Amino acid sequence: MTATFNSEPESVEHLNPVAARMMLAAFPPHIREAFERRAKEIDYPVEAVLEMAIAGFLDREALSFVDCQPRY
Repeated sequence: MTATFNSEPESVEHLNPVAARMMLAAFPPHIREAFERRAKEIDYPVEAVLEMAIAGFLDREALSFVDCQPRY
């Protein structure tokens, strides 16, 4: 199953690319580099990888925020 990510800044269903870059800048370098490396490995935008990590933390079955149904 492949997730599609809208990279337009006005998207409300996915993580905004500008917001993702701001979040990544706040992480320690080794964490930021790991996100960037993973994005390159799977040929996804880094904001998609960050979104998948957050969604997966909140809902193990979610691929993105669209699928995410947090139970907390």
